[in-house]
Amino acid sequence: MNRLSIILPAKNEAPALAALLPRLREAYPVAEIIVVDDGSTDDTRTICQNNHIECLSSPYSMGNGAAIKRGARAATGDTLIFMDGDGQHDPTDIARLLKPLDAGYDMVVGARDWSSQAGVGRGLANTLYNWLATRMTGHSILDLTSGFRGVRAEKFREFLHLLPNGFSYPTTSTMAFFRSAYPVAYVPIKAAPRIGKSHIKPLRDGVRFLLIIFKIATLYSPLKLFVPTSAAFFLLGCANYAWTFLHGGRLTNGSTLMWSAAVIVFLIGLVSEQITGLMYRRNA
Repeated sequence: MNRLSIILPAKNEAPALAALLPRLREAYPVAEIIVVDDGSTDDTRTICQNNHIECLSSPYSMGNGAAIKRGARAATGDTLIFMDGDGQHDPTDIARLLKPLDAGYDMVVGARDWSSQAGVGRGLANTLYNWLATRMTGHSILDLTSGFRGVRAEKFREFLHLLPNGFSYPTTSTMAFFRSAYPVAYVPIKAAPRIGKSHIKPLRDGVRFLLIIFKIATLYSPLKLFVPTSAAFFLLGCANYAWTFLHGGRLTNGSTLMWSAAVIVFLIGLVSEQITGLMYRRNA
């Protein structure tokens, strides 16, 4: 029988963990439950001890993704469930994630609806990410950034070296599974308002989340990003040349620079495609 490991990254989430851990232990008495304490300064470790839950503590904060990676390495289960330690995810939904895994999927993601988004800004950003990822992969992606997901342990560990230490591990892992042709399923969930204050700061993390857009493309198929960009430079160069030829009968440096940029961007795309292929090559 497959063993289940439930991994919760947590940073100063003591109030939420105090309510969540007893529910988890009651619902899954034989499961391995691991709280990865990402440099908390509150009572996280004490609460874990009182509930007989394994706690992996870091001396300082390394990031949500780093906590996920540490938990995945330490877990002994064949199936891993990742859920936030802030009280947003309902333990009763774990059973709904496990069903598609039993049916043959390698990753199952809890997809939040609009009412579960943390504000209009976050909701619009996630909608954009989902749309772009769907276009890139050709598969319907309902929630690219959800932290509530179940995976087959051996498949997930193949990509630990790709996962960032920050908040974009869900994006990276999802695109890595699609790139490797591992089937991914989505299960609709309702996420409750988090207990306590969010660690995501819009000003600090805004640029980081914009980079997710480019990471979506480069993780799956760089040419799908670089070829349209190259084509845009080429067409701009042609348009500029047509204008200058009609009005001055000459070829300007502007057209030449744009055509050169088109060639350079296309070549960068080719190299990126090769590098991406090497990243996903499994060890013999």
